Amino acid sequence: MVGEIILVGLIIIGLVGRSPIIATAACLLLAVKLVHLERFLPAIERRGLEIGLLFLTFSVLAPFASGRIQSKELLAALSSWPGWLALLGGAAATYINGKGLELLKVDPQIIVGLVLGSIVGIVFMRGIPVGPLMAAGITAILYKLFKLVGG
Repeated sequence: MVGEIILVGLIIIGLVGRSPIIATAACLLLAVKLVHLERFLPAIERRGLEIGLLFLTFSVLAPFASGRIQSKELLAALSSWPGWLALLGGAAATYINGKGLELLKVDPQIIVGLVLGSIVGIVFMRGIPVGPLMAAGITAILYKLFKLVGG
């Protein structure tokens, strides 16, 4: 029963905080629980991140597949400072996401803090949820910095 109450709370927070992704995810998980399909929850937990990354990659690569991005746009992106900065930013983000994935594999219960922190950022800072992977990556970097400073 506690799980259902938390999911309803997340739905409300998602609606109030204008985060349809959190509200939708909580609704779908609540539906899974209410129709007694809990046997699928471990698979969702184990493979959900991979499935989400697959769909995220689909959305990023779709402009290439549809022909909206041509070779001249690629060359233009690589021949300007903003293009080079975007390339550097993309590489840094994927590196940070990789560190986040490592952290989640080593310490999976950290997801609770990541989700709560994301909700706080959405509701009180008007942030946009980019997902637990980037949050875990930033957490991994902060963790290493605190270990360096604190010994």
